[in-house]
This record gives sequence, structure tokens and C-alpha cells, in this order.
Amino acid sequence: MAADQTLKTYDLFVIGGGINGTGIARDAAGRGMTVALAEMNDLASATSSASTKLFHGGLRYLEYFEISLVRHALEERETLLRAMPHISWPMRFVLPYHRDMRFESETPVSRLLATVMPWMKGRRPAWMIRLGLFAYDHLGGRKILPATSTLALHGTVEGAPLVEKFEKAYEYSDCWVEDSRLVVLNARDAADRGARVMVRTRVDAAERQGDTWQITLRDMDTDATEIVRARMLINAAGPWVGDIIHGKLGLNTNEGVRLVRGSHIVTKRLFDHDKCYFFQGTDGRIIFAIPYETDFTLIGTTDAEHQDPHDAPTCTPEEQQYLLDFANGYFKQDIKADDIVWTYSGVRPLYDDGAASASALTRDYTLNVDANGAPVLNIFGGKITTYRKLAEDVMDKVAPFFEGMSGHWTAGVALPGGDFAVDGVDALISKLMAEFHFLNLFWARRLIRAYGTLAWDVLGDAQNADDLGVAFGATLTEREVEWLMNREFARSAEDIVWRRNKLGLRLSSDEIAALQTWIEAHPPKG
Repeated sequence: MAADQTLKTYDLFVIGGGINGTGIARDAAGRGMTVALAEMNDLASATSSASTKLFHGGLRYLEYFEISLVRHALEERETLLRAMPHISWPMRFVLPYHRDMRFESETPVSRLLATVMPWMKGRRPAWMIRLGLFAYDHLGGRKILPATSTLALHGTVEGAPLVEKFEKAYEYSDCWVEDSRLVVLNARDAADRGARVMVRTRVDAAERQGDTWQITLRDMDTDATEIVRARMLINAAGPWVGDIIHGKLGLNTNEGVRLVRGSHIVTKRLFDHDKCYFFQGTDGRIIFAIPYETDFTLIGTTDAEHQDPHDAPTCTPEEQQYLLDFANGYFKQDIKADDIVWTYSGVRPLYDDGAASASALTRDYTLNVDANGAPVLNIFGGKITTYRKLAEDVMDKVAPFFEGMSGHWTAGVALPGGDFAVDGVDALISKLMAEFHFLNLFWARRLIRAYGTLAWDVLGDAQNADDLGVAFGATLTEREVEWLMNREFARSAEDIVWRRNKLGLRLSSDEIAALQTWIEAHPPKG
């Protein structure tokens, strides 16, 4: 069948509005390519809003000898930090040590030590942890983040919440990131550079017609369909990458993903400082306990097999209890189920390399091109810290199909609102409060942390709080909601209070319902 020459044709069509898809769309659009992206739900509605929210090298991956992955991730931390100092910032991690620390039994390092030092019986000795942290400090060319130090816990703010048996800790550096905002800002920047970003738009079918793909799209709100063409397809569907390969594209391949569920709990605030804890369990696994949204503590994550991407992941009662028991092995305060204020769970689509356990699967990514006709690139795996590098690697594989395509450009280029110094947040907060006298510190900090230098555009010409329109609660106003709908692709209250921000932790169900009612009566412009 001949291709319909009247259809809109793009250079690249990206399936999936998570961090990989939006990062690729931004990179490609910045090189002058015509790009479209379709996400069947909201941006970052699956894996990319359900991470532990860290830019980190993956300290524990050293035990799997994933040296290249760790090095690339460590190199990326500071590159990303400079590009988005509003949504990412340095954080110190406290790793309490006790002689009962254990390896996961199947890691390559644990097997090696069991062979040469059988008397260790699976223990993580202090010298080995310090050696790993030394490597962590030096693999990635660290310039901004401070190096590892040793900490005596007794009599310190870091030691105060912990049980008495922990006397020593190691303190090292990584970075926090607002994961779902990272996705939205990449999508916004892609759109500003000419990309077409479609949310709530499902790919119903894609078929090769000559040297292009013909793609059938369905609007999930109106049920309307549209057909477009693309010279190359990028399958960045995350947990659904296999479904796209076999169900939509009809490709003949045995490659696939292994789905691993990671769950988190959020409790009331458990300690009075801004550092994170890195806890090691007697089962060899690790969890983090992280200061979260000022008044809360984030604890996670688990690693559990997840069979079907169409089954929404939830933090099961067993996973909640596992995380509580794990944390209670460290904290003096006994944390109970009643202390949990929210849970979330995401599915990590890891490349199935035949590893025996979920936690042993590689977190690195695999990119495969099928050029038997119009080309398609399928993405397996990946982690949030290396999303920008993944996008560059994708474009390197795209380049042979597009003669004259320009080269790498994203390193050091700020995301929207991130055009200020890494240590400039406090000054921006003070400046915003000075110019908008009705803001309190919580409100101003929230706006700067979300929008950076664009906070002034969000507030516009407001002289007082009433100028911002309807107040929905917890400092969320009509003017900000309009910004989120018209500039950041939000379509529902859930999009806003759980992905564009985390005000769902502070708003009542009635307030969220009122927000949804307002949104339904005020569709986005354009």
C-alpha cells in the first residue's frame, strides 16, 4: 500500500512520556529535527514519578562490578545539578556502620570474598565499605560535591535518632531530584524547541509503509483518532516496551524486560536535620530514609517481581511492613503502620539479562535498532540519573539515518527555570519574597523549587494573594493551576497535586475534588 503523502510527517516519533522519552524529544528537537511524542496517560505517570528521587551513582552497584554504569552516573550528577538547581540539590548521606552488615549473597563481590575470606561469612567489613566510598568519590570527576568523611555518631544530630549500637558512620554525597518535575521540564523544553507533545494520547497501531512508519493515535479523552507518519520510531514505553514491540509493531524478537516493583512509604518527619540515611539490612539489601517535603520522611525502596505492566503497582501491606521493620532496626523511635501518610510504587523496566534475583538485574540500559524497513529503536532499562546520557546515545544511533544531524548539545544547558547558580536558591527565595510581599517562606520556597526563575512568570503582575484567583489550599492558586495546564500539560487534579507538586500530602480530599471540578470547567487554552 502506498503511503498517504498528505499526512503530517515527523523525523522522529517517540512513544512514552517518561524521563527517557521526554529527554530524547528534547535532545532531538534541539538539533532541529521534527519530533512528536505521545504519552497515553500523564507525563511521568508511571515509573518516572515513582523513583527514590535521587541523582546518584548507585553505590551498591559496585558490588555487582557495574563500574561503567556507576562512573557514568557519577559523572552525570554534577552535569545535571548545574542544569536544574531548582529541582535538584546536593544531599549528604549518612551510612551507619555495624559489624553485622551483610552482603546480598549473590553479588559478585560477596562470592569473591566468600572464596578468599570464608571466615567473613557474608559480612560487609568496614574496610570494604570505605574502599567502595573511595572509588565513589573518585570515579566520576567530582568537583562540586564534598568527599566522604567518617562520623562519630554519639552526641551528634545525625546519631540522635539512631539506636545506640551505631557508633560510627560514613557520610558521602549524592543529589536529590524532583523526578516528575524533571520529566515535565524536559517535555516543556522540547515543546519550546518545536516538538509536539501529546498527553493522554495512545498509539493504537504502527506499521511500516515503505521508508516511513504510519502511526494511528487515539485521544484518550475524546476517543478521536489521528494518523501521522514518521521516518523513525523511538520506543521509550518503559514497562510497556515489550507490549509495543510485539503488540503494536509486530517485531520478531525475543528481547524483553523484567519488571521489578519498587515501593516506598512516607511517614511524618522522623529526624531534625536535612541529611539522608543509607541503611544496610541483615538480608544484604539497602534502603534510604530521606527528608521529604519539609514535614515528612521518605523510606524505600523494595525490589519485587511484577508480572504485568497493565496491573497498577501498589505498595503491598507486606512491603510496607518490610520497610517499617527495616527502618525500626535503625531508629530509636518505633515507627508503626499508623505513621504512614502515603505510599507509592513504580515498576522499573530492567533489561532481562537472565539475572537470578530482581536486585541483581543490571540498571544499565540497552538500545537496539531494528532497521528492517523504516527504523525503530527500542529502549530497555535505564535509570533516572543517566537519562541525558541515554538520550545522547539514542541520538548517536539515530544519526546514521539522518544525514547532517548536529551533535551533542544538552550538557550544561539549563532546563526551564534553571538558569541560575547551583548555590543560588536562597537568594532567589529572598528576592521573590521581597517583590511579592504576600508570600510566606513556605510558599516562596515551594515556587522557587518548582519553577526557579520562572516563578516570576507564574505569579505575573499579582500585587496580593487575591490577584492569584481561587485559593485551592496549601498555597495552590488559580493562576498557578492555569500555568500548569497551559504550560506544563496538566489535565487533572491528580496530575497537579501528585506529579507537578506533592501538595496531595497537604490538601484534603474535598479540596482536591474542588480543584478537579474547577479544572473540568476551565479547559486548557490552545
